[in-house]
Amino acid sequence: MLENPRSPRVRSVAKLAKKAARVESGFFLLEGPQAVAEALNFRPELVQELFGTPTALDRYPEIGQAAEEADVPFEFVTEQVLNSMADTVTPQGFIAVCRVFPTALKDIFAGAPKLIAILEEVRDPGNAGTIIRAADAAGADAVILTGRSVDLYNPKVVRSTTGSLFHLPIAIDVELEDVRLRVREAGLQLIAADVNGEDMLEVRSTGLLVEPTAWLFGNEARGLTEEKLALAERSVKVPIYGQAESMNLATAASVCLYESAFAQRSAL
Repeated sequence: MLENPRSPRVRSVAKLAKKAARVESGFFLLEGPQAVAEALNFRPELVQELFGTPTALDRYPEIGQAAEEADVPFEFVTEQVLNSMADTVTPQGFIAVCRVFPTALKDIFAGAPKLIAILEEVRDPGNAGTIIRAADAAGADAVILTGRSVDLYNPKVVRSTTGSLFHLPIAIDVELEDVRLRVREAGLQLIAADVNGEDMLEVRSTGLLVEPTAWLFGNEARGLTEEKLALAERSVKVPIYGQAESMNLATAASVCLYESAFAQRSAL
């Protein structure tokens, strides 16, 4: 059992909360039983090490069994060590070290995708993670984060995906202009979510959302620049019927992705 929170091994794990350490090592942190279980069930080859407290393993014995079946090294740690490793204030019993696994842009479009979420300059980790989770739930084929967006392996992004990170292909550090070329070549329409766009109800009535679609989502505060908006065939807004001043980006993105999912599946 690891008992010394100041040991070099504990410190090396804790460093993965910083981007520089993730870039240098090629590994990232995964915290909590839900995320760890998803990694072990869907991408066990990515999990390099697993740490947990005896209490956590008693509560979630299936995680220990999954780790054993996948030949993932497991080591008990004290609560104090877990706290030192974790990015969160109150870690939930398990921490894993995983290998980063971005998907190449060409591979995303090689599979004839029908629904994609593109994040351009989305900086808030919670929003990025929630959009990935929503894309997964809506049955999207992939998510793409441009180089101006938050790091996919930021601990807060990873936690916000609640495991969806391991369910669908995600490309990172790409230029929007390159993505647009791939979108066009693959026969998808590029639709930007924008507060000044066409009303979602009007677009729904045209039947356009039945077509293969890549949704483009911009920065939380500024949205998309005119230059980036011009890359899309059209822009669409989610109408606000009440008195809310605005809508959270992740909430609006969820609506957009599900509008496409409903339309495409209704046409099957």
